[in-house]
Amino acid sequence: MTTAWSACAVAAIANNPMPVAPVIDPAACRPILPGFDLWDYWPVQERDGSTAEIADGALYMLLSAPILPDPDQRHAIARIRLMHQTADGWRDLGNLLPDGFSPGSREWSGSAIISDNHDRVTLYFTAAGHRGEVELSFDQRLFETTATLAVDDGVPRLFGWTTPAESVASDGKIYARDMAGGGEIGTIKAFRDPAWFCDPADGREYLIFAASLEQSSSPWNGAVGLAQREYGCWRLHVPIISAEGVNNELERPHVIYHHGRYYCFWSTQRKVFAQHGPAGPTGLYGMVARSLEGAWTPLNDTGLVFANPPSSPAQAYSWQVLPDLSVFSFVDKPGLTEEPADPAAARRHFVGTPAPLLRLVLDGNRAGLG
Repeated sequence: MTTAWSACAVAAIANNPMPVAPVIDPAACRPILPGFDLWDYWPVQERDGSTAEIADGALYMLLSAPILPDPDQRHAIARIRLMHQTADGWRDLGNLLPDGFSPGSREWSGSAIISDNHDRVTLYFTAAGHRGEVELSFDQRLFETTATLAVDDGVPRLFGWTTPAESVASDGKIYARDMAGGGEIGTIKAFRDPAWFCDPADGREYLIFAASLEQSSSPWNGAVGLAQREYGCWRLHVPIISAEGVNNELERPHVIYHHGRYYCFWSTQRKVFAQHGPAGPTGLYGMVARSLEGAWTPLNDTGLVFANPPSSPAQAYSWQVLPDLSVFSFVDKPGLTEEPADPAAARRHFVGTPAPLLRLVLDGNRAGLG
């Protein structure tokens, strides 16, 4: 069953009090890795979704790129970076995967799960493009690979990565294979951002991912895709949520289980809502259901969980909610009332570092910030 995120739900945002995140002060933002932009980060998680405790801290994977004159160009050279956070701060552990190891020309977002005895970590990630390509493409494929985890003198280390295996491929029937979508930011199609989830009801494993619908009459055809592991292989299911005719990109979707309900969250930006249709702000959105298959109900009747504040509409992005209802994201361009068109201006304002932690309050189909 696929649940539609409807234009009516989005239109209702304008008539409801809009929950907003606290304003981020640009002067208070400090890079945790000078010389690099960091965005889209995720923790190494236990099977229940909680953050794994590793060497008195937590391991995080972040997309990274050396600082470029135009921050939007970071996506063209993105690598996954490994960092260790403890009470003493952040420790940089370098690029996660060896050079030339990924099947893509760059590495995009995913998720990571630790084994029960904490000796192996499996990474699910997006290979964007193809290794060795001269002209960058927008092809997106879902891969997985596993490494051994060791701790040497309090420093975690991942090594011995297995050959990346394609988890599941777009079928070209339900899910779109042509990723270009015009090539401009906000038009690119999706088959990316795999988030691993274990259903506590039966222990079955799923991948939740950002997708685009193949059989759609609208250029705005974003969806939340689903694949289930059966007999050791992943099998595609129909999307759990569709934004056909409403929105082009439901990014970094993920599911948590809380008090007997399933909550699916995603991030999206105002600029990727359908032209001439209702548009919501850049923010965290979500739906709730009694089972993973749905039907799903928009949180707060609209789907909007919280937005960036109107005075700083691009201050943060790429939110992830953990089962303890903590929410993390990265600092984008705080302190601006609109996105700059000039790359030099964007560079001056783009921060590219982890944002302050937030916390949700969930009560059935109501959601807000604590």
